[in-house]
Amino acid sequence: MTLEDPVRAAFAPDGVLSRAADHFRPRSGQTDMALAVARTIENGGALVVEAGTGVGKTFSYLVPALLSGERVLLSTATKTLQDQLYGRDLPRLVQALGLPVRTALLKGRGSYLCLHRMELARQDGSFPDRASVRALAKIEEWSLATRTGDLAELPGLDERSPLIPLVTSTRENCLGAQCPKFRACHVNQARREALAADVVVINHHLFFADLAVRESGMAELLPTVRVAIFDEAHQLNETGVQFLGAHLSTGQLLDFGRDMLAAGLQLARGLVDWQHVVSAVERATRDLRLVVGKNAPGARLRWVDQAPAQVSPEHWRQGLDELHEACSQATAALSTVSEIAPDFVRLHERGETLAARVRRFGGPCEAGAVRWVDVGTQLRLVESPLDIAQAVQDKLLRTGQEEASTRAWIFTSATLGDDARLSWFTEPCGLAQAEVLKVGCPFDYTVQAAVYVPRELPKPNDPAHSAQVALLAADAAQRLGGRTMVLTTTLRALRAIGEDLQRRFEGSAQVEVLVQGQWPKRRLIERFRAGSGQGRAGCVLVASASFWEGVDVPGDNLQLVIIDKLPFPPPGDPLVEARAQRLESQGRSAFNDYFVPEAAVALKQGAGRLIRRESDQGVLVVCDTRLATMGYGRRLLAALPPMRKLGSKEEFLETLAAMA
Repeated sequence: MTLEDPVRAAFAPDGVLSRAADHFRPRSGQTDMALAVARTIENGGALVVEAGTGVGKTFSYLVPALLSGERVLLSTATKTLQDQLYGRDLPRLVQALGLPVRTALLKGRGSYLCLHRMELARQDGSFPDRASVRALAKIEEWSLATRTGDLAELPGLDERSPLIPLVTSTRENCLGAQCPKFRACHVNQARREALAADVVVINHHLFFADLAVRESGMAELLPTVRVAIFDEAHQLNETGVQFLGAHLSTGQLLDFGRDMLAAGLQLARGLVDWQHVVSAVERATRDLRLVVGKNAPGARLRWVDQAPAQVSPEHWRQGLDELHEACSQATAALSTVSEIAPDFVRLHERGETLAARVRRFGGPCEAGAVRWVDVGTQLRLVESPLDIAQAVQDKLLRTGQEEASTRAWIFTSATLGDDARLSWFTEPCGLAQAEVLKVGCPFDYTVQAAVYVPRELPKPNDPAHSAQVALLAADAAQRLGGRTMVLTTTLRALRAIGEDLQRRFEGSAQVEVLVQGQWPKRRLIERFRAGSGQGRAGCVLVASASFWEGVDVPGDNLQLVIIDKLPFPPPGDPLVEARAQRLESQGRSAFNDYFVPEAAVALKQGAGRLIRRESDQGVLVVCDTRLATMGYGRRLLAALPPMRKLGSKEEFLETLAAMA
C-alpha cells in the first residue's frame, strides 16, 4: 500500500476529514493536491503547487505529511499563519487522525522574552515615558506565568512597541551558554522542543536567517528532517535575499555603543573610559549618516561605483575608514575586560563583526550581487544577491548529491505565476526542474465576482489621480455602508486617499475610515472584520504593502476591493534595476519577463482579498486605465480569476445596489 491510499481515504466523502473539519466537503482539487504531495513525500524531489483560494491547501499538505510518519518541517510566511497552523489546524488533524505526533513551534529570537535583557532594562530605567514603564511592569508580571515566553501571548502588547528590542535578544547580543539565565532561556527551550518534535512549524524569515548564518536551530534541525513544506511560498525569494547578503545599519552600531556603555558602567566602571570609546563609535556613525545628506524618507540610493549615488566618494571613503577605526578601538577596549563578564565577550564578538562588515562595504561588491543604501531614520547598507536560486540549489536541493534525492520539498501558494510553468516563482527560486501542479479555485467567480476598470479616471501619473480614487471609493462606500478595502501601491497614495476619505466621513455614523499606520495591523483587521451592527459603523480600510495578502475577511463585511494602480515594481529600485539589466543582458525582455509577471502576481494577491467563501459576493475595481487600454492589460486580466467584466459606471452602480 502506498501513502496515496490512506490519503485518498481521508479526503473521501465519508472519510476522517468529513467528521473532523467544520463544513468539510470533498473537492477534487484538494484531493489532487494531497495525492501529489503524498507521491513527492514517498519518492523525494521538489513539488510546486499553486492552489487557488478556497482549495483548502493547508489540509492538502498536512494530511499526507502527518500520515507519512516522517519528520516534517513546516514553514509559513508570517508568524500569524504560524500560530494558526500550530494552534488550530495541526491539533485538530492530529486528533482526528489519531496519531501520536509531537508538534513544536519555533520562531526567531525577537519573538521571545529574554529574561536577562528584561533585567537589564529594569536596571537601566531610562525610559522615554510612563507608558513604557507600565508596559515593562506588565511584561515582568506575565514573565512569571508564561511557559513559552512567546510575546504573541501577551495581550495588549503593540508589535511596534519600542520596549520589545529591550526585552528580546538578537544573535549579536545573546550571551549564549554564558548567560546567567541560560537554563531558563525561552529561545533555547523552544529549540530543544523543536529538536524533539515530529512536526516543527517555523517561518520563512527564521529559515533563511539560520540558513545564512548556520546558527543553532535550523543547522541542527534540517539534517534530521526528510520533508520540508513551504506555505505562502510566493514570499520565499524576497525573504531569502534579505538574509543571504550583507547588511550594516547605523541602528546596529548605535545599539552596540549603547549596550557597551551600559555593560561597561555597570560591570567595569573605571577600567576603561567607556564614554570616550562609545562616543567615538557614535560620532563616526552619525558622521557617515551626514555624508549621505538629506533624502526622501524610504529612499534607496543606487551604489554602483565607489560610493552611493549623490554621495561624495572621498567623504564616503573617509566616513567608512573612521567608522572602522572606531569599531576597532572599541574591540580593543573590550578585549582588556573580557574576563570580567560574558557580556564583554559577546560585545567583543559584535565589535569584530561590525568592523568586518564596515571593511566589506569598503571593498567591491561581490559578482552577481547588487548594493544600495536605504535612507530613513537609520542608514542601512545592503549587498544582496538578485535571487535565491543558487542558495536553493546548493544548500537545499544539493543537486548532484545522492542523499538529497530522497528528500521531499513542497512549495505552495495561491499565487505563483501567470504561466504554465509558474516561472515567476520557479526561476528565481532555483526550481526550474521541479514538478508543477496548478489547482483551480473552487469558487464560481463568474457568479460571485465582477471586475470594473473606470475609464473616466485620470492616468495613474496624473496628480489628480489619488483624489479621484478617493471620490470613487467614498461614493461606493456610502452606497454599501462601508464594506470596502482600498489597496494602494505607494505610501504617498495611502496617505492622500486615507486622509481624503477621513475628511469626507468625519462625524459619520454610517462609515468609519481605517488607515494603515494609525493603529496596529492586528487591531485594524479585527475592527474591519467586526463590520457594522451593535452600534458600530461599517468600515473602509485604506492600506498598502502587507495588506495586499494574508488578510482574510469572509462574508458581507468586505464586498468591494479598490486597487489604485497596477502594482508594477518600482523601476528606480536598485534590486529591480539589477534584475531587469540581467534579463536584458540575456537577450530577454525585462518588461515582459519581469515587470508584467510581478504585477500579475501582486494584482492576483490583492484581488484574492475579495472572495474567501462560496457564499461571498463582491466587486474588484482597478483604477488604472492601462488595464483596459494597453496590450499587456489582457495578460494581467487573464491572470485574475474569471470574474465577469463590468463595462460601464451604470453596470458598476447596479451591481453595488444589488449587494447593498
